[in-house]
Amino acid sequence: MSGEADHLCVLVHGLWGNPEHLKYLSTALRERFPKDKVHILVAKRNAGSFTYDGVDTGGERVADEVEQKLEELGRNGHDIKKISVIGYSLGGLIARYAIGLLYHKGVFDRIQPVNFTTFATPHLGVRTPLKGYHSHIWNVLGARTLSMSGRQLFVIDRFRDTGRPLLAVLADPKSIFIQGLARFEHRSLYANVVNDRTVTYYTAGISQTDPFVKPEGIKINYIPGYDDVIIDGENPIAPKEPEALPAFTERFASGTRTILGRVPIVAFLAVFIPIGSTLFLMNSLVQSFRSQQRIRLHEEGRAGADFKRYRIPLMINAVRQEAEDMFENINNAQGQDYLSAGSEEVASPTQPSSPGGAAGLRRIRSSHSHFSMDSDINSIEEQKEGLSVEFPTLALTQDQFGMIEALDNVGIKKWPVYIHKHRHSHAAIIVRMDKQSFDEGRVVVKHWLDNFVL
Repeated sequence: MSGEADHLCVLVHGLWGNPEHLKYLSTALRERFPKDKVHILVAKRNAGSFTYDGVDTGGERVADEVEQKLEELGRNGHDIKKISVIGYSLGGLIARYAIGLLYHKGVFDRIQPVNFTTFATPHLGVRTPLKGYHSHIWNVLGARTLSMSGRQLFVIDRFRDTGRPLLAVLADPKSIFIQGLARFEHRSLYANVVNDRTVTYYTAGISQTDPFVKPEGIKINYIPGYDDVIIDGENPIAPKEPEALPAFTERFASGTRTILGRVPIVAFLAVFIPIGSTLFLMNSLVQSFRSQQRIRLHEEGRAGADFKRYRIPLMINAVRQEAEDMFENINNAQGQDYLSAGSEEVASPTQPSSPGGAAGLRRIRSSHSHFSMDSDINSIEEQKEGLSVEFPTLALTQDQFGMIEALDNVGIKKWPVYIHKHRHSHAAIIVRMDKQSFDEGRVVVKHWLDNFVL
C-alpha cells in the first residue's frame, strides 16, 4: 500500500452476512479509487450467525476492528486523516452504533468523517406497521426468531439501563450516536421501493408514508443517466394521467390468468410453509441459544478482545441462507396499516404526506382509515386547483416517529431505488452475487461512487 493514501473506507455487511457479500462494493470502490487514494476495510467479526448478537455487540466489534486497523496503518507509516463508513442492511445500524463509539472516544477529533452511506438499512426497525392484535402476531413472534438482534429490530427490547428500545436510543438527538453521525460531511441512504422482502421502503427510506405501494399508479421521477433506477429523492413522484379502463372481457381474461397463475404457488406454499416454518423456528432456537452464549462471553471479556472499554455512557447527558429466505418470505407476506383519520398529530412533523411536494391536477386519497391503494387509484378525482399526490401515514409507533424526526433533522440525502429486473432487490441493490440479473445494482453502486467524496 502506498503511504500517500490518507482515507479509510469501512464496509459493514448485514444480517446472516459475511464479507463476501460486499465484494462488488469493495471491488468497484477499488477500481474507482486506487490504493494511493483510499484504504478499504471490510469488517469481518460479525459474520454469519454472529449478527444475531445485537446491534450494540456488533457495533463494539466493528469499532474495535476499526481502531485496530487505524493502529496497523499507523505502524506502517500511513497517516489516516479521513474516514468513511458504509453499511448494508443490518450493517447500517451496526455502523451507526460503531461511529457513536468512535466519536465518543475522540477518533473524529483527529480523523475527519467524510461519507456515511447505508444500503437497504432498517433505520426504523423491521416491525410491520400494524394496529391492534395483528401487531402482536408477527411483530412479537417474529422478534423471537433472531435472538437479541430480532428484539432490537422489532423495537420491543429495553436497552440496558435506558428502559428504551435500542433504535430509539440510537436516534436520540442528545446521544453520542446522532452527534457522531452529524460529524460526517456527507450522509446518504439508498432504499428499495419494491421487492425488498427484508427491509421495506418506509424503514430503509426513513419515511412515514409509502408512495410506492402501487408504483404503476404514479409517475416516478428518475435521475437522468442512471437507467431509470435512481429516483429523485427530493421530488420522487408526481400524479399520473389516468389510463382508459380495459374492456370487460379483457379485464376478465386478465383476472382469470392471474388466478390460474397463482394456483401452483398456493399449492406449493400450502405444503412448504408448515415444513419450512418448523425448520426455521428450530434453527432460530439453536441460533438464539448460541447467540446468548456469545453475548455472555462478550460481556465477560472472553471473546478475544476487551470490549468493556466501549461500555461508556450511551447518552451525552447521562441453516443461514434457508433461514434468511424463510424470514424474508414471512416478513414480505405482512400487509400495512395506516393511522386513522385525525391521528396525524402523532406523526413526525419533518415529513409531509406529499413526498416531494410534486404539483399536479389530481391526488390519491384514502376514504377509509384502512388505506386501500386499489380503491384510491380508481377514485382519483379531477381537481380545479393544483394539488399534490397525498398518501396516508403508516401506523408506526411513537418511537419510530421520533426516529424519523431525529434522523431527518440531522440530514440524510435519500435516494429511492427501483430495481425492475429482479424479485430480490435486497440482494440486487449491492450486487450481492455476480450475476447478470443484478445489473441494476451496478447502476446503484455507480451512483454511489459518483457521489463519493475523497
